[in-house]
Amino acid sequence: MASRFVDRAVIHLAAGDGGNGCASVHREKFKPLGGPDGGNGGNGGDVLLIVDPNVHTLLDFHFRPHARAGNGKQGQGSNRNGAAGQSLEMHVPDGTVVLTQDGEVLADLVGAGTTFVAAQGGRGGLGNAALASRARKAPGFALLGEEGEARDLVLELRSVADVGLLGFPSAGKSSLISVVSAAKPKIADYPFTTLVPNLGVVEAGETVFTMADVPGLIPGASEGKGLGLDFLRHIERCAVLVHVVDCATYESDRDPLSDVDALENELARYTPSLGGDLAERPRVVVLNKVDVPEAAELAELVRPDLEARGFQVFEISTATRKGLRELTFALAQVVERYRAAQPAPEPAKIVLKPAAVDDSGFTVESDPNDPEGFIVRGTRPERWVRQTNFGNDEAVGYLGDRLNRLGVEEELARQGAQPGSPVTIGDVTFDWEPSTPAGVAAHMSGRGTDARLEDTSRISAAERKEARRMRRDGTEEGDAESGD
Repeated sequence: MASRFVDRAVIHLAAGDGGNGCASVHREKFKPLGGPDGGNGGNGGDVLLIVDPNVHTLLDFHFRPHARAGNGKQGQGSNRNGAAGQSLEMHVPDGTVVLTQDGEVLADLVGAGTTFVAAQGGRGGLGNAALASRARKAPGFALLGEEGEARDLVLELRSVADVGLLGFPSAGKSSLISVVSAAKPKIADYPFTTLVPNLGVVEAGETVFTMADVPGLIPGASEGKGLGLDFLRHIERCAVLVHVVDCATYESDRDPLSDVDALENELARYTPSLGGDLAERPRVVVLNKVDVPEAAELAELVRPDLEARGFQVFEISTATRKGLRELTFALAQVVERYRAAQPAPEPAKIVLKPAAVDDSGFTVESDPNDPEGFIVRGTRPERWVRQTNFGNDEAVGYLGDRLNRLGVEEELARQGAQPGSPVTIGDVTFDWEPSTPAGVAAHMSGRGTDARLEDTSRISAAERKEARRMRRDGTEEGDAESGD
């Protein structure tokens, strides 16, 4: 079965979930309350994309687009922490670009070993041993593990080549790369013989560079016609673009000048997602098949016009190898100049970004769906809510203490929140009840309970809803009477 080349794939990734913390009390003979000893849950595994020089296609991702890392294990008693989930390493070719489904570039993976964290594993929850404090000596709860990140990403392969060969179908690009390198592409005399980009390594003196032939372009390729749109991205990294022109074509409506103009038009209309402008890349025109007498005459006729446009022109024959040495050394010089003009790679720097002094870490805004409600947004409040077991009153009280220390209650009060106002954090909506700061002895109660949640004197949510409905109905009746 023939091998397949896949240079684009959509993958669905899920990192591992963090393990839950453990709520446990040490028990030993003659020590009925030996203190909390619940261990922490393990972190979930990450999903990593790693550049592997031995991988040349995205074929594996095409057939297996779903991947998931391992979950963290739950903590246990006797201060035993849960094991971390196993990270999943996915090997990608050199030159892989990671994008969102909206087309935003997240990472450009170039160089063996380059690693990108495609999905972050969830944090493990703290056990009650880690939550113990002077005010809460034996917590009867533990924090839940966070869910791992789930992402849908697009992988696109952009060939890492110094020289890109462009031309109409059957212009001789595959033949050229086969005679100047060890590459053995499929060659035949019919359109679109090349269905995948072929790469070859070329040696010219002491300079070694890579050459790629892009499947035949036709007018309209930048708009998706033919095969061009799928493979134009393979020339984004090239230092020099080479127009390979068939001077022995039998098509009466084509000539070397019109071929070059048509391809230049497609290049001008293509916008590289990696940045830069293809118009700034050096150009070389190769007039191919000059071993045919009529082609040699045509090449000699059009060469002055091409040189007048600023192109460097070479006449070659892949059949007789005429002009190949001059071409390869000229390309080597252009590649060397391009490499010398590139900025020297800088070592990776660790950048510390402390939070701003006036950054509270959260925001409070009115709920557009409830005039009496509020929405709290922020990384820490939303994470704390995800870690809370709402079936445990003590855990809910601990959440209230954390929000209070962060300043959420103060901000809610400043914006006019009243006791019982619905407050939404993440996916959870609850009735806000002001509390005192953590550590006040009057609020400590039995394990797994919180005295603040046992107060039933205030109006329930159902009663408030009914009161709002009655007020609304009364307002509508008053409007109707005034209209009469």
